[in-house]
Amino acid sequence: MSKSHATFDLEERTFQFALSIRKLVADHTWQRQHWTDTDQLLRSSGSVGANYIEANNSLSQKDFAFRIKISKKEAKESR
Repeated sequence: MSKSHATFDLEERTFQFALSIRKLVADHTWQRQHWTDTDQLLRSSGSVGANYIEANNSLSQKDFAFRIKISKKEAKESR
C-alpha cells in the first residue's frame, strides 16, 4: 500500500468516524430530550461509510455519483 493511499483510505476513515461517534455516545449519559438527535447521529454517521462503500462497488458512473452524494449528505447531517 502506498503512503498516499494509506493516508487517504476513506473506507477506513469513515469506519473510524462511525466508531468514534459510537464511543462518544456510549461514554455519555443522555437525557430523554436528546434521544432522537442521538439516534439520528448514530444512523447518519454509519451511513457515511456504508454509502461510500456502495459507491465504490457501483455498477455505473451515475450510480457512483449518486452514492457519493448520499454519503456527503449524511456527513453534513452528522456534522
